[in-house]
Amino acid sequence: MVDQDAITVFIVEDHEMVRLGLKAGLERSEGFVVAGEAEDGLEAVEAVFRIKPNIVLMDIGLPSMDGIEATLRIKNRYSDVRVIMLTAQQDDNGIFAAFAAGADGYCLKGAPISRLTLAIRTVMDGAAWLDPAIAGRVLREPAKMAISAAATPEKTSEGENIVLSDREREVLNLVADGLSNPEIGKRLYVSAETVKTHLRRIMEKLVVDDRTQAAVKALRQGLL
Repeated sequence: MVDQDAITVFIVEDHEMVRLGLKAGLERSEGFVVAGEAEDGLEAVEAVFRIKPNIVLMDIGLPSMDGIEATLRIKNRYSDVRVIMLTAQQDDNGIFAAFAAGADGYCLKGAPISRLTLAIRTVMDGAAWLDPAIAGRVLREPAKMAISAAATPEKTSEGENIVLSDREREVLNLVADGLSNPEIGKRLYVSAETVKTHLRRIMEKLVVDDRTQAAVKALRQGLL
């Protein structure tokens, strides 16, 4: 019997062995259903429009249409479909292009299935995901982040006076370093719920929708 609350995942990957490995790993993980697969970008877009899964795992280097263009088309039509780029590429241009296209997360191939499922659950909760291996480097490149400004529009003026407490800055710095809420809690000797409370207040102050946008905006405005 299929779990009606399961997260439906569509896999886009042109290497068959990688695709099969992802499918097997997700099917062994509780709460996930693989709704379909595609090996090129054009096929993926057409299938996602038809199936409307919760999550698309999208490779960047694809035949017919690359993952960036496929992501842009999917997000333009179905903004509530979450897209996680799953790729071996760590170059900054590819990362920023993915987020500018509307990607909700960026996870490196070779990551353990536990990290991938965490990434999926994170974006399903409405937050963005950056692989810990690249998060610190990416979030600390404010000039390059301008490339993706259209994907994360700022809702307040740059000159607005925003005051963060010392603790809030500590939390945001750890977000920028790629730590999850439980990891931040352990580092600061507080509970994950307390971290969530801090982040909620931070997001209210910065007028953003998720923790990654908060870190990016704080870095842009020199608050960290």
